Amino acid sequence: PTSPTTQRQQHPNNNNNMNPLRLLLATALAAASSAFAPTAFVQRVAPAPTQRSALYMVQGQGDSYKKVFVAGGSKGVGRLVVDKLVSNGAEVVALVRSDEAVDELSALDGVTAIKGDAMDYKTVEGAMDGCDAAITTLGGGHNVAEGEKYVDYVGNNNVIEAAGILGVTRVVLVTSIGCGSSKEATPPSVYEVLKDVLVQKEKAEKVLTRYYTNMNWTIVRPGGLVSEPPTGKAVLTEDTMAIGSIHRGDVADLVVKALSSKNTEKKILSAVDPSIESASNPEGKTCEAFILA
Repeated sequence: PTSPTTQRQQHPNNNNNMNPLRLLLATALAAASSAFAPTAFVQRVAPAPTQRSALYMVQGQGDSYKKVFVAGGSKGVGRLVVDKLVSNGAEVVALVRSDEAVDELSALDGVTAIKGDAMDYKTVEGAMDGCDAAITTLGGGHNVAEGEKYVDYVGNNNVIEAAGILGVTRVVLVTSIGCGSSKEATPPSVYEVLKDVLVQKEKAEKVLTRYYTNMNWTIVRPGGLVSEPPTGKAVLTEDTMAIGSIHRGDVADLVVKALSSKNTEKKILSAVDPSIESASNPEGKTCEAFILA
């Protein structure tokens, strides 16, 4: 076979033999083609890699939360939540009220403890900034003087509002059985004692569920809290008539599991331990456990 050069030389219609009309047409065609060719000044930019949002992660399509804000992390359920998160490899930012709590939590690897009052919105927002999820266990307003504000509502509301402003789309709010749809599960005598606090917690629930519809929230309502070693037998349930007791350590375990479960989006769940005898559940009623996986 002949080379391309030889073929071009042997072709009867090469440039040397091209008549003027054909030469003119070829020149025009070449000019038109070059007008649509990319110039040296055009840059082709590759698409930026997709950002992983908090919502993306909770739907089970990404990693676990890397930096979690905890309000109420100095004691009780909140303190145990901090331990659980750290053991799972998460970085924790805990908002606490005392220097002692700051010193204790700061000694833990992966924990940043910030002293501040959850009743002050700006303090909450500043502490939460940079986190991709938030858990609030704020409560304990039993000794509030008449006319004073309850942390059960104001503090929790500040956490919810700050999350909305900062774009923290994943929030777990810990309240109590007796709030909202679970009111009927609570014995009347117990509800009467806790009424003021339950009303405040329920107000926080309503803010979260009614006004933050784009947020991926979960509400956990524990039963009567017990300060004993966890049993590992506690469950979450959608049964609004569930009642009973639960150890604080088991609540913390369920809260952290609910945080990363793709099934808990916009769910209100009660937390009880069927293995514990409870005066509020003398008949030993059982409930269907919510599947977290």
